[in-house]
Amino acid sequence: MKATPLSNCERRFLLRAIEERKRLDGRQCYDYRNVRISFGVDYGCCIVELGKTRVLAQVSCELVPPKANRPTEGILFFNLELSPMAAPGFEPGRQTELLVRVNRLIERCLRNSKCIDTESLCVVAGEKVWQIRLDLHLLNHDGNIVDAASIAGIVALCHFRRPDVSVQGEEVTVYTPEERDPVPLSIHHMPICVSFAFFHQGTYLLVDPSEREERVMDGVLVIAMNKHQEICTIQSSGGIMLVKDQVLRCSKITAVKVAEMTELIQKALENDQKARKEGGKFGFAESIPNQKITAFKMESAAVDTNNLEEQAEEIITKADPPAEVFTNPILHTPGTAQIGEGIENSWGELEESEREEVVEEEDESEAAGFEDQKMETEETSTVEKTKNEPIVLSDSEEEEVVILEPQEPPKRTRTQTSSKQENTSKKTFNKRRRKKRAAY
Repeated sequence: MKATPLSNCERRFLLRAIEERKRLDGRQCYDYRNVRISFGVDYGCCIVELGKTRVLAQVSCELVPPKANRPTEGILFFNLELSPMAAPGFEPGRQTELLVRVNRLIERCLRNSKCIDTESLCVVAGEKVWQIRLDLHLLNHDGNIVDAASIAGIVALCHFRRPDVSVQGEEVTVYTPEERDPVPLSIHHMPICVSFAFFHQGTYLLVDPSEREERVMDGVLVIAMNKHQEICTIQSSGGIMLVKDQVLRCSKITAVKVAEMTELIQKALENDQKARKEGGKFGFAESIPNQKITAFKMESAAVDTNNLEEQAEEIITKADPPAEVFTNPILHTPGTAQIGEGIENSWGELEESEREEVVEEEDESEAAGFEDQKMETEETSTVEKTKNEPIVLSDSEEEEVVILEPQEPPKRTRTQTSSKQENTSKKTFNKRRRKKRAAY
């Protein structure tokens, strides 16, 4: 992970605060951050929040052939994924040193401690066993990934239910949850990791370090323990030398923290199981805090409908007389008018640019109207002239053409002249066609 390095000023500030037994989030040296556990709709799915560090755990299973050296034991598989969504320093598809170290620590904590009875996962010896797969996804990184991942892993395994099976001869039948209730895993104990950060070569000690405290620490000690005070695994990294008293002090603190964490996990599992049996609300969506905008509600009240006319008359007599009303419209600006009490129009007067546009539009409309009137007068004059003069149409074949004129003068000269020309052209065309047919 390539995180942005801290400046010398920030580093000195953090170390000085640790020397004075102060932390940025207000905790004491041996205090743990708040732990919140929420379950999904399916069995074996949970989210653990350790402060702002969030880890999603999902358990799945399938029937596979067993290993050759252990034909009567099931298979456990663990996988941790550090996605760029959790922190920008994580790169997808790359096995970083942090990822390898946390993966190995989780495997030693859950597999090597024999917390799960693998022999109970055997269906047919040497042929079929259950393979339990635990996938851990880091959703947000704010320090102490190991503790959050170990808590999420053990909670998901305790919450998981595998399908029930039956064996008749060589036939294996897997039942759905509707046919038979799923079977929980056989878990002997719950190992939980607790991390300790050391500063100034082991002089100062902090429990559950945050992301900024991890950047300036000299080393870290991780102890996995169950509530019976049995140490499942222990790991030290960072190149610091620890004396026996420091390790013993850390183990005593771990015993107290693990007892508190185990009680919290058992209580969360019991509440979820109770909600599922009673048919209550459960799942991630239901565990989100309810933040709604609500309104005050008023109770329905009865309405008295007696003596309505008398009450209406009293209200009218007590009311003030209406103000004077202007019946005539008030013209504020060209194109606008208001009928009412004479208050100024809320739209206001037109701006100068709008006034200029209105004036230009009026001028253009007047000019267009004047031109149309002029064209009409010219056309009417030409029609009158053509009325007085005889109309002579010449034809190449020198035939007489009779033109019928209407008795009443036309109202629209344009349409009338065009209709006359169309009639004469049609008649001449028909006569030409007749002569051509006769010639043939």
